[in-house]
Amino acid sequence: METEVLAAAKEIDFSMWGLFARATFIVKLVMVALIVASFWAWAIFIQKILAFRKARAEADAFDRVFWSGEPLDELFETIGPEPDGRSERVFAAGMVEWRRSHKADGAMIPGAQARIDRAMNVAIAREAESLQAQLPILATIGSTTPFVGLFGTVWGIMNAFIEIAEQQNTNLAVVAPGIAEALLATGLGLVAAIPAVIFYNKLTADSDRIIGGYESFADEFATILSRQTGG
Repeated sequence: METEVLAAAKEIDFSMWGLFARATFIVKLVMVALIVASFWAWAIFIQKILAFRKARAEADAFDRVFWSGEPLDELFETIGPEPDGRSERVFAAGMVEWRRSHKADGAMIPGAQARIDRAMNVAIAREAESLQAQLPILATIGSTTPFVGLFGTVWGIMNAFIEIAEQQNTNLAVVAPGIAEALLATGLGLVAAIPAVIFYNKLTADSDRIIGGYESFADEFATILSRQTGG
């Protein structure tokens, strides 16, 4: 009898595709959702890595130009009021407000420094929102997919026990496939969750450093303008 059971177990396809094909409809839906979530997390990570690399390169290039000694008005005329670079947009926001704060006789409108600071802070907030977009999706994937996988496991084990009760048989050939299918859902949940959590933590730290650079630049730029306003 034991030889027959082992022979039957060997005939069972325990490959990933075999386990998926034998799973119930609900468990299949769970597995597909987890696979999609995993690919989604990787897609966001790759897209953000490229975006952050571009943002850092733009910031380095603009810093070199800004601190090269070129007059601010000439630099602003070169990049325009709506430049493509993120650092340049922070600079442009400050310069636009700086020019608006001059009276016709060249004197400064009272409160100009506060308005310039506020304009740059708004620009930084926009860039921060753009840089951190989709990061909450990674956090959601990382926190929910283990539970989605656990749901698939519970559902699969429940159906495995139902099948055992219906067949009145607890041998390995009956029990093993259902348990393996159920545990696959948990495995897929972890495969989706672990990278998503790592990606979220890394990208959050990277975005904070980039935004911190914008804030430091805005403070330095505001200091330069305050000398010219006499503030």
